[in-house]
Order: sequence, then structure tokens, then C-alpha cells
Amino acid sequence: MINPPGRADRLSELVVEPDCAPGLWSAVDSGEIADLVPELPLLAMEQDPIHRHKDVLAHTIAVVAKTEPEITVRLAALFHDIGKPDTRSFDHGGVTFRHHEEVGARITKRRLDALGYPEPLIGQVSELVRLSGRFKGYADGWSDSAVRRYARDAGPLLGKLNHLVRCDCTTRNRARAEGIQAAVDDLEARIQTLAEEDRRRAERPGLDGDAVMAHLGIGPGRHIGEALAFLLEVRRREGDLEVAELKSRIDAWWADRA
Repeated sequence: MINPPGRADRLSELVVEPDCAPGLWSAVDSGEIADLVPELPLLAMEQDPIHRHKDVLAHTIAVVAKTEPEITVRLAALFHDIGKPDTRSFDHGGVTFRHHEEVGARITKRRLDALGYPEPLIGQVSELVRLSGRFKGYADGWSDSAVRRYARDAGPLLGKLNHLVRCDCTTRNRARAEGIQAAVDDLEARIQTLAEEDRRRAERPGLDGDAVMAHLGIGPGRHIGEALAFLLEVRRREGDLEVAELKSRIDAWWADRA
């Protein structure tokens, strides 16, 4: 099936408008959004009709409006809950949407492809949708390995993912909203700290212990560890130096010790 020209352009025009909420609601009311994204009007349901929780479509448009007007994150915001109608269940004493992010990622990929968006953008948006719920367990306590896994899985999309997570909070409860923002702040700080720790752990001096012992004609001992620490500091300050220069530095360092 050949798509009518401009459908992707039209959806992009709607979502990247700085104040996009009025245009999106107008497109919902006119039926235009049902033509562009048939799955979206299905979000006009209460998440939990028993306790009358907020309308998913209203929440979705509010999230889109909060994000920066950039096409990748705006489309991800538009689609981040698109899997909820297909996954809503009342089988466990309350409403659940198990695995709605994974289902939503598949729906997102299929719909954006049908609209004619380029493959790289489709991949980024669908991946953001897939990862959009990962943060929810952070308040329960994440190990360092879980934080590393979150950052690793997000890869170059980490900044956009965290921005989407921040904007996904539309509660009117000020304390809860501030708590979520503080938790994201904490996660970002931990990611940065762990990345620096990993970077330093992965650093190696320009010469290894065997090379230092062979050059100085000495055996193993505490002084070899001190020599390697010295070489590592040289590398941090000055970058990679030639082996001959490193041996010259070690000679000077060893002479000072003597």
C-alpha cells in the first residue's frame, strides 16, 4: 500500500509545535488523529475505572506538551502508553498493564513505518517507548549493576529517556512530583559517578609491571605498584606518551627515590 504523501509530515507538524496540546486536541476532536494514528483515540479511557484514575489520552497529550519540541522525544511521548489498551487487565484485584511498554514499542514501530518515517527515527522512538517504564522500580532501590544496565541499555538515548521520564510525571501532587524529579536527579548522579569509576578502573599506565621491572632491572615489590601509579598519573595529565619518554620519566622518578 502506498501512503498518501505528507502523513508523517502532518503528524510531525502537530507534535513539534511548541504549544502542541491545542493542535493535538483539535486533531482528536476532528478525527484527524484517528486517521494518522488509529491506536491513539483508544487511549481515551480511564486507567482504572474502579478508582477513576486519570484518562490515558489526556495524560499522553500532557506528557507530549511537557517535553522539548524535538521530534524523537515528542513522538516517544505520544506513543509511550500506546500499548495500554491491549494490555489492560483486572485479573489481579486491580488494573494492570503488564508489559505495555514492549507491546507499545511494537505498535510504535508498525505505525511509524506505515506513516513513512525513516528507519533510524523509528528505531529510536520505538526504543524509547520500550524503555520508558524502566525507571519505575528505581524508588525500590537499585544496585550499581542495575544502574549500569539502565545506562547501557539506553546508550545514546539516555538523555532523551531521562527527559521523557521526567515529563511522564503529570500528577498534581506536588510532593510526589518533586520526589520523582529528585529520584531522576539521583539516578543521573549515580550514572555519572559510576561511569567515572569505570573509566578510572579501565585506565592502564603506559607500561606494565613487567616492563618497569625489566627496564629498571629490579624485582617485584611495593615500588612496582608505586611506579605504575606514577605512570598512570602521567597518562591522566599528559595523555599517551611514547615508550621512550615513559622510560625516561621512570628513570627520573626512580633516581629521585634513590
